[in-house]
Amino acid sequence: MKKYLIDKIVPARKLFSLFSNDIAIDLGTANTVVFVRNKGIVLDEPSVVAVKLSTNQVLAAGKAAKEMLGKTPENIIACRPMRDGVIADFERAESMLRYFIRKVHDNRRTLVRPRMVIGVPSGITQVELRAVEESAKQAGARGDGVYIIKEPIAAAIGAGLPIHEPRANMIVDIGGGTTEVAVITLMGEVFCRSIRVGGDEMDDAIVQYVKRKYNLLIGERTAEQIKIQIGTVMPSNKGESMPIKGRNLINGVPQTVNLHSEEVNEALLETVAHIVDIIKVALENTPPELSSDLVDTGIVLAGGGSLLRGLDALISKETMLPVRVAKNPLLCVVNGAGRVLDQLDFFKEVLMIS
Repeated sequence: MKKYLIDKIVPARKLFSLFSNDIAIDLGTANTVVFVRNKGIVLDEPSVVAVKLSTNQVLAAGKAAKEMLGKTPENIIACRPMRDGVIADFERAESMLRYFIRKVHDNRRTLVRPRMVIGVPSGITQVELRAVEESAKQAGARGDGVYIIKEPIAAAIGAGLPIHEPRANMIVDIGGGTTEVAVITLMGEVFCRSIRVGGDEMDDAIVQYVKRKYNLLIGERTAEQIKIQIGTVMPSNKGESMPIKGRNLINGVPQTVNLHSEEVNEALLETVAHIVDIIKVALENTPPELSSDLVDTGIVLAGGGSLLRGLDALISKETMLPVRVAKNPLLCVVNGAGRVLDQLDFFKEVLMIS
């Protein structure tokens, strides 16, 4: 009789979990990526929300809201509720998250509120951690079903690194607001550090450089386009350039100047130096036996910042270690969180407790 009951209950639980649409989320400063169990990645949108101030009604989120940045009238605000990898505006972050979750569920009712695995920066405070958990619950997560994982560990899992083995796995996750560096072995961190330097600071460095050199004020979206199109951290003989448009700070009229890749290189040097420095700190704090592993396994780069041209070569030159960019670096964190969602019992040691 007992065996019969067990046989009936277990499949029922599995069927019940299918209706819950469990979710893994990379709640990033620049982009929010959502993974749904048994479906894979279903959403990849900028972490931007547009709200009508008088009613707090969400008018748009993601790509549509990003198009509104810097272009809204007084009664509408388009903003990025995530700063430096954590929630800067709780109410709008919750609205954005709820908007995305409803979009993912196609507005269909589910029998069970979903469980969520969310990636956060390793340097997150307890207050920030509770804010993330509360936002997830308010956005529709099950009360006891919010799991938090540090982004570098999720990125290492998503990059396919064998973090359960007794050898060093070094991951550098360069996101929009933070750079996360971790050395992991046997499901544990030997070293893990987060610095609030990432793609946003690179964009700001370009804005300030153009402002100083050309007396030209450009927006953050223009700076991001410059970084993607001609950004490099290693000297190049190609001599790439692109026209950029902004407002002249002297006479106040629109102006176009031609910006060269060598100038972008110069603008980014200080920001990139911070990233190289924290990698060196990680190597200095790694025990000798694990350091010897890194001679063979090297360093793996993840996150959008890892796509900056020449960055892997520069880090390899500075550390004298092999460096490679992970496959699909922008999706490493959410893919890792998705694997954790599928194997919660196996990965329970890497989850954070608030």
